[in-house]
Amino acid sequence: MKELPQLSGPGLRGIYSIMWPRLPRTVALTIVIGSAVAAAWCGGSPASPTPSVAVTPGPGEAPPVNGSPVETAPAPLPTNPGSTWINIFGDTGWCGSPGMRPVARMLAELGGDVFLAGDLAYDNGTIEEFQRCFDPDFGRFKSRSWAAPGNHDYQTPNANGYFNYFGDRAGPNRLGYYAVRSSAWKVLMLNSNVPIGRGTAQLEFVRQELQRDPARCTLAVMHHPFDSSGPNGPSPALRDLWELMYDAGVDLVVAGHDHLYERHAPMDASLKADPVRGIRLLIAGTGGAALYGTARAAVNSEFRVSVYGLLRLHLEPALYEWEFRDQNGAIRDNGLNICH
Repeated sequence: MKELPQLSGPGLRGIYSIMWPRLPRTVALTIVIGSAVAAAWCGGSPASPTPSVAVTPGPGEAPPVNGSPVETAPAPLPTNPGSTWINIFGDTGWCGSPGMRPVARMLAELGGDVFLAGDLAYDNGTIEEFQRCFDPDFGRFKSRSWAAPGNHDYQTPNANGYFNYFGDRAGPNRLGYYAVRSSAWKVLMLNSNVPIGRGTAQLEFVRQELQRDPARCTLAVMHHPFDSSGPNGPSPALRDLWELMYDAGVDLVVAGHDHLYERHAPMDASLKADPVRGIRLLIAGTGGAALYGTARAAVNSEFRVSVYGLLRLHLEPALYEWEFRDQNGAIRDNGLNICH
């Protein structure tokens, strides 16, 4: 199984949370890397909330608001002890969408592995829809992609179209959940369309992965978000999973499902902001499906925008940097955090 560094983000309401003004990337990264190294020398995570840097919303963008063992895949990604950029998005494979070609162009220009957060061929996830609506733009990246399934992929019984299309790039045994390594990080690719609560095989898989092969930094990718300001809203069925990941020190979760980009402050399983140990949630359902507006203000929402684009993560040994690029390549949101 693989590992990735986990980084936790600041909470808007954390008593000691530090939100810095936007700094040049080299300056901000130097400061945070220095903090991470100091923390490591002192024997682990800092006792106080970790600092982060986040941009101010641009024109027309929403401002911050407040509030049984299973066989796993054999080390599919090469180990890279340094840092690496990866790309994440979901909700794509929508025939005729104006958003897919620009996203594919960015993937070709920017490079990096691709992690797909479900709903990858609309409307029903048939093999014909994968071939007709997903493959023309994204098929060339399959050899560097890892996929998690979405609810539309399960519109075809047992998600057969999805599993037949991606093969081993969707994990072993057609379960839809597995783990890979990217840089020093552990990445959990999870299946939020099948049971994942107490007593389920998938939750036990997550528990075993986090116990037997822990990493300084850990990322989870799944389709459904734990909370969201979009019309699909929160997914309370993920509470047991969130609690397990929180207790194990997972840093970051990326989801899709709502067709927008949203950044949430780190939170616990009760949706309470926790800048010290909380898990940051990013939603990137922006790969080409018809965009959604917001329906509510999620309690920990910090930033949101409804545009096509992709999320880029720079995975370092003890921290991560994120940037969301719109379909024109413009960076609409970015920041960095130290892992727990």
